[in-house]
Amino acid sequence: MLQSLARCPYPFVWQALATNPHTPPTVLQELTTARDSVWNDNRLLRLLAEHPGADQAVLRTVLDAVATKLAEGERPYAAVLALADRLELEADELRKLGTFQGASARLRHLLDLRLSARIRQTPPTV
Repeated sequence: MLQSLARCPYPFVWQALATNPHTPPTVLQELTTARDSVWNDNRLLRLLAEHPGADQAVLRTVLDAVATKLAEGERPYAAVLALADRLELEADELRKLGTFQGASARLRHLLDLRLSARIRQTPPTV
């Protein structure tokens, strides 16, 4: 059922799926390609980045979509910061998002803060 809903043309349905904790990664992956408008697309990317069931494949696809948007001068800042909180992604690849055309000085600063906080949260490996 959720798979078929992901194929509907309504962004509010995509966003509802992206907030549903029971939506499986396969459906989340399909939602990474959904496009409507700048505002709706950026919100969907943020919701996907925040989803507790998003696996590494989903997060990497969201990372690529966010990088593309930043390179085009768009500002999916909330999605960038949500990705920065995900320990499944490497800090170095996230830090690169601050180098794109659409990244502001404020985004770079907030990104650095989030990534620094991740270092303090990560338990030491034995």
